[in-house]
This record gives sequence, structure tokens and C-alpha cells, in this order.
Amino acid sequence: MKRWIAAITVTLTIAAVAVAPTAPAAPERDITLTFIRHAQSTGNTSGYIDTSTPGPGLTELGWQQAHQVAADYADDGFDGIFASTMTRTQQTAEFLAEELHDPVDVLPGLREIEAGIYEGQPEFTGVAFYAALKQWVHGDRNARIPGSIDGNEFDARFDDAVAAIYATGDRKPVAFSHGAAIALWTLMNTTNADPALLETEPLNNTGYVVVRGNPSAGWTLVDWNGVRV
Repeated sequence: MKRWIAAITVTLTIAAVAVAPTAPAAPERDITLTFIRHAQSTGNTSGYIDTSTPGPGLTELGWQQAHQVAADYADDGFDGIFASTMTRTQQTAEFLAEELHDPVDVLPGLREIEAGIYEGQPEFTGVAFYAALKQWVHGDRNARIPGSIDGNEFDARFDDAVAAIYATGDRKPVAFSHGAAIALWTLMNTTNADPALLETEPLNNTGYVVVRGNPSAGWTLVDWNGVRV
């Protein structure tokens, strides 16, 4: 008799668990992520396309700009600092890192978009290079830079970097990257960005973009170098 009662009790317990409503999953937390383009590098002043790694360092003006970045953002509440594998982004982040007493975490996915066959060529020959980037923004992510990557490959690796930043638990991180990389990822991944920004509001040295959201639910553009959305 006791065995029958025990069996019925176990059965009822299992049934109760099976029909018990499950609590809804907690929504993913949102973060505010700021991207800053590196300060002026010797590559910027050379007149030639240089997307090599680790690439050129900063000019004298670039070092001044890096100091100004630290002064401008020291009180913005950043709780994590990231940079690409390229010298110019790490040097730009250096003074802000010192100010905040926070190390710079290096992420390969934040690197510049490789120019392929246009590497080392005069900048005016890179028209076709930039044409491919425009195709990505307008939906053709299969367009490939000759000798380099296509839009899907670029987006995947930059996504990996953003996911790594998110995984740290930081709520207001800053990432130092490159003009084309920042612009392209933002325009390809935010729900409210105007593709025209790529041409009407180019990101000059130390220009910035702010997005808010998370890798699961997506991202919203908040501020494009002073143009608030």
C-alpha cells in the first residue's frame, strides 16, 4: 500500500512540475557603446592607403589629439577600454586609459578593413575600394573588395569584437577603431541609421559614434559624431 501511495505521489509531483508555468527569460541588458576613430597617423598624411597591421603610429598632431581625447572623455563614465590590433588605435587610447586607470583590451575584430589590391596605392586610386563599402551599406554584403574581404566577413569579425565587449559585463565601454570600420558596422547593424551618413558626415580623426542595445536584440544609433538621432 505504501508503495502505491509513494508511486502516486511521485507521479503527481512530476505532473505538477510539467504543467507549472515557466518564468519568462530575463531580457538582455542594454549597454551604451562608444566607438572613437584613432587620432591622425602618419598613414593619414602619407597620401597612400595603408591598412596593414600593426600599421603606422601617430603624428605629432595625432599625439596632441590623443591627449585631447583623454581630456574630453575622462568624466564620461567609461568602464572598459578597447582597441584594435593596430598601433594607431592603441596609442590614441593610451592617455584615456592612464586617466581612468583602466587597461586597454586589444580585440582583432576592431581592425581596419583591408584594402586588398589597393594596399599601398595612392588614395585617389581607392575609388573602387570605397564603392564596395557602399554596396555593403545598401544591402549587398556579398560584394568583395578585390584581394580582400566581403561584407559578410567584415560584419562577422566586428560582431565578434562587439560580443566580446558585451561579455565583459561593462555597461558603458569605449572602443577605439577605424573610420571605415566604425561607419560600416554602425550602418549595417543599427535599426535607425541613415546610409547617407557615410558620405554626408564622414568620421574624421577622433570622430565618434554612440550606439545602444545588445547583440541579441540589436542596436540603435544614438549619436553620430554630434548628429543625434
